Amino acid sequence: MAVSCLLLSLLLLLCGAASPVEVQRPRGVPLSKRQFYEEGKPFTCLDGSLTVPFDRVNDDYCDCQDGSDEPGTAACPNGSFHCTNAGFRPAFIPSSRINDGICDCCDTTDEYNSGAACQNTCRELGRKEIESLQKMAEIAKEGFLLKQQLIHEAKSGLEEKKTKLGEVQSNRKDLEEKVDALRTVKEKAEQPENEAKERHLKAWEDQKAVIRMEKDKARMSGVFLELDKDGDGFVTVDELLTHSELDSDGDGTFTETEAQGLLGGVDKVDAASFESVWNNIKEKFHSESHTDTPAPGETSQEEAKEPASDNDSELYPDDDIPEDDDDEEDPDDEDLDDGDYKGSDTLQTRDKKEDEEDAMPPYDQETQSLIDAAQKARDEFNEAEKALRELDDQIRNLEKEISFDFGASAEFAYLYSQCYELHTGEYIYKLCPFNRVSQKPKYGGSETNLGTWGKWAGPEDNVYSVMKYEHGTGCWQGPNRSTTVKLTCGKETVVTSTSEPSRCEYLMEFITPAVCQEPQNVDATFRGHEEL
Repeated sequence: MAVSCLLLSLLLLLCGAASPVEVQRPRGVPLSKRQFYEEGKPFTCLDGSLTVPFDRVNDDYCDCQDGSDEPGTAACPNGSFHCTNAGFRPAFIPSSRINDGICDCCDTTDEYNSGAACQNTCRELGRKEIESLQKMAEIAKEGFLLKQQLIHEAKSGLEEKKTKLGEVQSNRKDLEEKVDALRTVKEKAEQPENEAKERHLKAWEDQKAVIRMEKDKARMSGVFLELDKDGDGFVTVDELLTHSELDSDGDGTFTETEAQGLLGGVDKVDAASFESVWNNIKEKFHSESHTDTPAPGETSQEEAKEPASDNDSELYPDDDIPEDDDDEEDPDDEDLDDGDYKGSDTLQTRDKKEDEEDAMPPYDQETQSLIDAAQKARDEFNEAEKALRELDDQIRNLEKEISFDFGASAEFAYLYSQCYELHTGEYIYKLCPFNRVSQKPKYGGSETNLGTWGKWAGPEDNVYSVMKYEHGTGCWQGPNRSTTVKLTCGKETVVTSTSEPSRCEYLMEFITPAVCQEPQNVDATFRGHEEL
């Protein structure tokens, strides 16, 4: 619309320039102010500050404070000169440029007394301007046709989305009922499963308790035989004193009194009575027949006295660290392979055996069947519940698109879920309409959020001409980044430029046919004025 109006103005000027009628007025005065300059009558400064005889207008002496008495000379520093520029756009220039030897007005009127060789170029400039505006009008026309197509597609798309929403909402009701039914099936299947698992676990715990008790009795019998050194069927105070680790008060001396106390106040006990003694000594007792392997986290007495070094260099003086020689073989190494690691293998075997004993046995067939049935019910329920969540997401997205403000006729709907990039020397800018704007370095580095969708921010009479994206990544000791996107008419959809007019506030130029307005009949207007 603006392009058509400007073209019409130029055509009117061209026609006006061809008219033989010329309104007389002082040099440098625009036609709109002709009534203030009546020859033969006193002239009043336009700011009302002074009235002077008319012959003092353009006398090359500044009388008025606003410079209005010297529109055609350079006498007033704050004056302005009107270039008529017949055939092109009229313009104002500072009065200081009058007769300065430089042609500022295309009609040469500013250099009337300087001797400068100026040529009137207004008609040529007007012709080029008209050609440019005609091209712009043609682009606007094509863009508007594309906009009509976009509006048609948006309307069709909107109807499809509404239909789809109705179908999805209907499907949701059915799926919700299915989820509720599967939840009931799952809960019914899990109840016998849990009961069977609890029975299995209790049986396993009872079995482990029996095994531990049997192991404890077997060890107790072995210890009794070990302590009964004379084989008379009794463990005496003297026999118990051979194990100093049983010192009950921890003073380092295991006395007869302490030993007798452990035996229950008697001098000796038989195998039947040894059980009560065993409960008092089994935590401290160390067998003489073999060295018990310390439990994980425990250390032997020798290790406690002299902890190993974590660094080989601490074991040797500087420069005396032995070097490994891969080319030489130590004949003793073969002996180490044969026997020295047998003890380690035995420990590993024993640990593995203990792990196997501690592992819960597999479920019986009946329990496993219940578990499998419950797992199948869980899988079916989880799958249906996931489908319901996805359906809810779909409903929310459809409702959002249907209610979103995509313009007066939904002409901007085609931009939804799309992104457009602009590559500059250092950065890649990405505009995702109705979502966000971002900036990413070309040669590595993280992406910076320049703002998320905020609102339409154009003027009241053209609100859909500007987009505002807000609350982006915060600047260092500054505000959060934001981006203003100015939309202009064009046949393509493309980001044309990005700048940062002020710190952390970005400006992006975006071409889209969605903002093109219906143009006037430029060709008919042009032909009509040509005839005049």
